[in-house]
Amino acid sequence: MRRLVLLLAVLVLASGCARATVEGSPVAQAPLDVTSPFDQGSSTDPSTSEEPEPSPIDGQVTPVCAKLKWTDLPYPGAKADTPPTQYTYDSSFDESCRWTTKIDGVEVGVSLRYRAGKAITIERTTGDWDVKGHKVTYLDRSDEQEVEPSCVLALPYEGGGLGIIIIDSTGKFGTVCDQGRKVAEVMIERENAN
Repeated sequence: MRRLVLLLAVLVLASGCARATVEGSPVAQAPLDVTSPFDQGSSTDPSTSEEPEPSPIDGQVTPVCAKLKWTDLPYPGAKADTPPTQYTYDSSFDESCRWTTKIDGVEVGVSLRYRAGKAITIERTTGDWDVKGHKVTYLDRSDEQEVEPSCVLALPYEGGGLGIIIIDSTGKFGTVCDQGRKVAEVMIERENAN
């Protein structure tokens, strides 16, 4: 009988503790998915002479994505005419594309996302740069344990917003945010080019 009374007392106390209230308001999903912008197994090694696997989405490389070439990226062995590894994969943006490859067995890469007529913002930022008259906001996630070393950048672009994500845990090509700034510079230089 004592065991039953003790068991009931423990259950009553445990159920009272389970009624915790969390105050605050819901937070919208971040504009850029930084934690995992690359699908596993979707990388193409540009240093091989083989043609890359076709994108899993039908269609052509979109205009903004066509402005960035493999040879603009720091990764070795690339050819300028090799298309992005994947494009038109994120339906929440007007254009999306990514270039991924493996360096010493580690996946590295760049992801671009473009939204026409609307800015792309980053909820939490590390800082910003002025790059050729464009304010480039960035978030350096190279020291965060829960994600791979990455840098997220956002800037006004062609009347809308451009998001850039760099992931590189090799450390062979400079810091992730330096890589991102270089990609932003290339994209800004080619902003009005057809």
